[in-house]
Amino acid sequence: MKNTTLLSTYRLRNSYLILFITIFFANASFAQTAALGSTTTWGKVDGVAINGLVQGPSSAEAELQVACVFEYTEGDIFNPPALPANLNGMVHLDDALKGIITELRKSGKFTGHSLETLLITPPKGTLAAKKLLLIGLGDRNKFTPDLMISVGSVAMREALRLGVSNYAFASDIKDAGIDSPTALVATNVVLGSFEAYRTQTYLKDKKLADYKPLTKIILLAGPSFYNVAGEGIKEAIAKLNAK
Repeated sequence: MKNTTLLSTYRLRNSYLILFITIFFANASFAQTAALGSTTTWGKVDGVAINGLVQGPSSAEAELQVACVFEYTEGDIFNPPALPANLNGMVHLDDALKGIITELRKSGKFTGHSLETLLITPPKGTLAAKKLLLIGLGDRNKFTPDLMISVGSVAMREALRLGVSNYAFASDIKDAGIDSPTALVATNVVLGSFEAYRTQTYLKDKKLADYKPLTKIILLAGPSFYNVAGEGIKEAIAKLNAK
């Protein structure tokens, strides 16, 4: 009887130990963050490098910065569940432009309807990028990750139309307080981008389109989402290179 009790106690302690280790490593994995400025070339598709970068859209150096916004609701990027101001790339972008993004959205001059675009040429020294392209995400309550395939396509087509050789992309979904699946969003952005790129390449081969060769796309992510986004980007690269 005594041996049976000792064995049960031993098994119980082992169970607690295994549970503790599982939770510890799960939390450690979840808490992985990357330092500001971290960058990785996750791979290439059709000769175009796809980089990740921990940086906000106001500070990323590129010929074109793409940023996404939902249809306006009062205080949507400033109040919870939006990310805190110090981690919120859209707030920094709006601040750098002295609130013009909020003004445009609030006044209805840019509604943020799904796939609506607006090109802004920022005054020199305000943003690291030379131009800013806003893309609408529509009604926040109807958002699905599938939309990001079309958003990625729009970003690519506009980048080629503008003749840039590189551009940075920020989805800004979490900045607006929408809890989206980071890896899937990143996957869909890359897939959509190269669906459009391959269509343009097809047309160019038939002498029905012309554009400056693209060398690089930079996908921006916050410190807590960088590695997860990277997994999604790598998945997209593998799918595209398998075709």
